[in-house]
Amino acid sequence: MEVDLLEIPEVGELVLATIRQITSHGVFISLDEYEELRGFLHRSEITTGWVKNIERFVRVGQKHVLKVIRVNKSREEIDLSLRQVNGEERRQKLIAVKKDEKSQVILGIVKEKLSLTEEEDEKYKEAMLSKYDTLYEVAELLVDRGTKNLGKLSLPEKYLSTFEEVAKEKITIPTVKVKGIIDANSDEPNGVEIIRNALMSAENLKLSKSKVELEYIGSPKYMITVTSDNYKTAEKSIQTAVDEIRKQIERTKGKMTFTRKKSRG
Repeated sequence: MEVDLLEIPEVGELVLATIRQITSHGVFISLDEYEELRGFLHRSEITTGWVKNIERFVRVGQKHVLKVIRVNKSREEIDLSLRQVNGEERRQKLIAVKKDEKSQVILGIVKEKLSLTEEEDEKYKEAMLSKYDTLYEVAELLVDRGTKNLGKLSLPEKYLSTFEEVAKEKITIPTVKVKGIIDANSDEPNGVEIIRNALMSAENLKLSKSKVELEYIGSPKYMITVTSDNYKTAEKSIQTAVDEIRKQIERTKGKMTFTRKKSRG
């Protein structure tokens, strides 16, 4: 089988593979994401230590996440490893595969709705992949921010709006929340207005993938809640918002303390 060299994985890449044949020396596999290109998993790369019975670890028909350790492009030989893949790498790869499958389903529906030809479908996908790492990333951006942020793609408006519509039906972006208590005081005659303006300045901050909300819970305390798509971003955003409030209040000789709530969500 003649394979385009660009369709052969690189050393160090994680691939999803299916076990096809087990021999005394190792396992022949097919790479699911590379048109079932064949590769070999030597028995020494299945697990640490001596492998007496290969079928204790893998069976024909099973799918595994493997790491590419050697590639001979001219001979189309690919050597893989199971033992060099850790649990987190396996988890992330399986998530990526599921996302890719979902994006293909979504774009299949878009293609049908718009009666696109194969050529148009591939052309639009290539245009998106020239600007973004994955099609799922584009789908998430459409769900989160809409079509106005994808103008640089120069795709037909009808295509993007339909993509957005279908993506919103199929994808729910997970969110997390972090919270804390702000205790703010000002002895200035217009102290209430100073505090209100400081809180509003935090709510109006343009924070990437984060939303800041403040709620009065009883003088002089306020609840601050930051919603984001991951805890690392949320923690960074709540600190930015708190720093903004502190700056505004202390500028007018006021005082502010912040107590982070231990629980998340």
